[in-house]
Order: sequence, then C-alpha cells, then structure tokens
Amino acid sequence: MKPPVLMLAPARPSAMERLARDYDLLRLDEAEDRDAFLDRHGAACRAIVTHGHKVIDDALLDRLPALEIVSCSSAGYDAFDVDALARRGIRLTNASPALAQEVADMAMLLAAAGWRRLVEADAWVRSGDWARQGEFPLRRGLRGRTLGIVGMGTIGQRIAEMAGAFGVQVAYWNRSERQVDAVYYADLVDLARASDILIVIVAGGEGTRHLISAPVIAALGPEGLLVNVARGSVVDEEALITALQDGTLGAAALDVFAQEPEADPRFAAMANVTLSPHLGSATVESREAMSALMVDNLDAHFGGRPLLSEVALTR
Repeated sequence: MKPPVLMLAPARPSAMERLARDYDLLRLDEAEDRDAFLDRHGAACRAIVTHGHKVIDDALLDRLPALEIVSCSSAGYDAFDVDALARRGIRLTNASPALAQEVADMAMLLAAAGWRRLVEADAWVRSGDWARQGEFPLRRGLRGRTLGIVGMGTIGQRIAEMAGAFGVQVAYWNRSERQVDAVYYADLVDLARASDILIVIVAGGEGTRHLISAPVIAALGPEGLLVNVARGSVVDEEALITALQDGTLGAAALDVFAQEPEADPRFAAMANVTLSPHLGSATVESREAMSALMVDNLDAHFGGRPLLSEVALTR
C-alpha cells in the first residue's frame, strides 16, 4: 500500500509525477471543502509535502494523528509551528542544499550592484544625466573591503567562498563559531562596525525577528551597505528606512521584505536602495532541485534511510 501523503501546495511537474507514482497523494490544495477533506483523509496521512508559506499549526496537526514527516520544498518554513512539530516527534526536512548556490549568487550580485550603485548608474544613463552632467560620481572599489556575513550556514559558507574572488576580507557572526577561514564576531554590532558590507542570511521566524536592529544598522555606518537575502522579518524595516533616509546607513540591497509582494513603497522612492522581488532561489535548475529534494526526503523516510536535509527540532 502506498503511504498517504497530504499535499498543501503543488510541486514542479517532475516531482508531481514521482509523488503520484509512489504515494497516495491527497490534494488538500485542490479541495473545495478543506474541513470535509481532512475529516475524510486526515487520520490516514503519514506525510505532508508543501512549501514554507503554508501554515502548519496545532489546529492542522490535531487532525493528522498519524503524521510522521513534513517535507518542505523551500529553505524557509516561517509558517510552520516547529514547536508543535517537535512536541509530536514529527520530522521536518527543507530544501536548503538545493538552493545554496543560487542564493549565494544573488547575495554577491546584490552586494556588487549595491556597492557600485548600479541601479543609480542605470538611471543616470536612461534619464540623460550622463549627457547633461557628465560622469557618474566615483565609488570606492570592492577589493580590500570587509564583507560581514550574518549566518555561516551552508549558504553563508558559499558566499564566503565566492567573496574571495572579489578580493574582500570575510568576517561573520553565527550563534556558534564555525571552522571556517573568516574572522568570527560573537557580537553583531561589533561585526557591523567592522564591515563595509553586511550580508544577512539566517533563517526567519520569531527567533531572528529584527535581529538586524537599529544599533546594528547604525554600526554599519553612512558608507555601509546592508544586503538581505534571508527573510524580511530579520531586519527592522522601520529602523532601516529611517537610517537610509537620514544618512545613518549608506545603502541597502534587498531581495526580501517584511510584506511580500507589497514591499514598503518608501524603499522604491530611495535611489540608494537596490530592490529584487525575492529571486534568491528563482532559477529553473534550483526550483527543480528543490522539488526533487522534497521527494527524495520522503523516499528516504519511508525507505528507512537517513534523511538528506533534516531540520534539527528542539523537543
């Protein structure tokens, strides 16, 4: 008998084929009456497949008494009550390994574009200012600068590796020191003060909400650049906007926002902000790999093998 799997959000076609072939796929995402669907199928469900924006809370878990695993096709799982999963002994996997390179690419792309003010330079040409006013104002180069990384996980380590090609010095903050070739700072404000560019790449959720606070932003300084490829909730956006407007912070390059897709319009009004619509993992290859890893983790679980990307939950 195929294991019953509850689907909260659709996956890529290749993953859907595998799920339909190897599992009893229960499409809650297509159900017209969610409550009736769960009444009919919830007791049998042994797994959930979804992405991190679908809510998984006590109310849902109470209706899934046989649930063993949640396999997530995204890196983030902000909408999951991880404490509720841990209390029930339900395993959780995510897709971080499948998107690490793409997010690292985006982080360095935003860092370079923000530091050299590429968006402003583009507008300088399009508006005719180049012809009217001459050369775009000079910027300092990247080589020799200090790049601070907030979060030295898989993606943070990829960023650190890539940063060497730009000739920058790498420093980092993490909840615990890692064995990496970079200077460790136990205090975020100290890291920001030592950095020219600060790249944020930590998990979202209440534990990291407003981790990048007004004091951290102020320590980065009027020549500093803040790059966020983590989650919008990690940065205190009000403090960030104030600092950008009054010159406390030099610039920001943002791929994520507290509200998506309705990003705060004040960001768009500032020339010293580079904006991107949450493109960190948005490549064809990455999305295919993320969906494939979601199914691979299911296969490993039901095959009695080690999970490929399990999230450690504290019980």
